[in-house]
Amino acid sequence: MPGDHHLPTGIDPNRPSAARIYDAFLGGNHNFAADRAVADRARELVPELPGIVQANRAFLRRAVRFAAGRGIRQFLDLGSGIPANGNVHEVAREVQPEARVAYVDLDPTAVLHAREILGADPRTVVIQGDLQRPEAVLTDLHLRGLLDLGEPVCVLMIAVLHFAPDSAELTAALRHYRDAVAPGSCLAVSHATGTARAEEMERFVDLYNRTGTPLVPRDRRRVEALFDGWDLVEPGVVHSTEWHPDPGDDVPGDPAATLTYVGVGTRPQAAPR
Repeated sequence: MPGDHHLPTGIDPNRPSAARIYDAFLGGNHNFAADRAVADRARELVPELPGIVQANRAFLRRAVRFAAGRGIRQFLDLGSGIPANGNVHEVAREVQPEARVAYVDLDPTAVLHAREILGADPRTVVIQGDLQRPEAVLTDLHLRGLLDLGEPVCVLMIAVLHFAPDSAELTAALRHYRDAVAPGSCLAVSHATGTARAEEMERFVDLYNRTGTPLVPRDRRRVEALFDGWDLVEPGVVHSTEWHPDPGDDVPGDPAATLTYVGVGTRPQAAPR
């Protein structure tokens, strides 16, 4: 990683980070040897991983365009990771030129590099926060100075909820975000699943567990439950390449090979309590 001899407090180059491992999957250079070692082993376990990651990024872009096409101009990217090509604000502004984006991540590396890359863009903000602490995230002064929660927001939870085990805390956090945003808002989720290839996913999960970042794959029913109180957009929770693919997209013969479930929901006029 460039400049790693002057690392800020909280960044340990010897401990793999989920955000930096994902950056390695995408071919980025904001990672350390420890992260690349995990990424290399992950690719050995699941050789299709580069395509899986790219399919996830493609879903992110389609979900953002979907929300922007509905007139949404505000985006809250929770677990945003280290910036890569096709960031949320870039995609959203192709449809809504005035789109505003708040990027939130717990990993200090992701926050550091996002701030460096985004610079002084007045319609973006990057904050360090834990998505399972929604009150702290949503009351952050920088976020509140950028986003108006009285207007529709697209909440993005892309490849992040599989790092959050089932708990009352997670359930409450998801409910909090749902209730905090205006009717007409969207929620987009992508999530690892091992339903079709249980043995491979078990080894993949073990690899992540040994990094200190537990990975919790969920089946379709459990991913659908993450949308409690949201109206799922057709075709519902499906594999990543099946959600409104663009013309010319390379859709695999077996969509389950993406090992990823995705979905988008919209907030109805009165979310249940």
